[in-house]
Amino acid sequence: MSQISLRTDQMSDIELIEEIQKGSPRLFEVIIRRYNPRLFKIGMAILGQEMDVEDAMQSTFIKVYENLGKFERRSMFSTWIVRIHINECLAWKKKFQGHTINKEEHEMEIRDNVPVPDDHLLNKELGKALEHALSELPEKYRLVFVLREMEDLSVKEAAAAIGIGRINVKVRLNRAKSMLKDKISAYYKTDAIYPFHLIRCDRIVKGVFQKLNIQLTVDNGV
Repeated sequence: MSQISLRTDQMSDIELIEEIQKGSPRLFEVIIRRYNPRLFKIGMAILGQEMDVEDAMQSTFIKVYENLGKFERRSMFSTWIVRIHINECLAWKKKFQGHTINKEEHEMEIRDNVPVPDDHLLNKELGKALEHALSELPEKYRLVFVLREMEDLSVKEAAAAIGIGRINVKVRLNRAKSMLKDKISAYYKTDAIYPFHLIRCDRIVKGVFQKLNIQLTVDNGV
């Protein structure tokens, strides 16, 4: 797996896009790794199944790469990519609604066997408790909660990503919070919810680059 240099990692989204369009497609890895955790959480809020989310994420990144020339900078790149991902997840859900596959073998392959430090056990349990509570929320409330509370999108950004008014974002967020148990919402740690580990990040980068036929090595000599 390639190592992203400090210089490329500190480049803004727009700077990366410009360099990619100038002929450095391998820098797209920086964008994938930058947005992987956010898109995973959003995908889990909509689809709920890790394998489905990974597939939707790969489709999202491929669509983003193939349409970089259409990004007109009228909105933030983060809003644009989140909107594309939400649409991909909703399309995936509609296409495969009611379709169940056996994920046991896949889960065994990606399970992280590294022991969890004792001081992280509490947050891990709280994260699982909140994940369960979130899974029981209607999708429209769960998605707003993830965007606003877990990904720190502004009301304006969340509204643009989902395609609803700002007032509706506020109403749905308040409704989501009221539907969660008070003691869970008071203690949750967002980094313990829908955790996104390096092995999953590497797998998505590899899958996207293979489908785009891009060599998996970041060009640090841009």
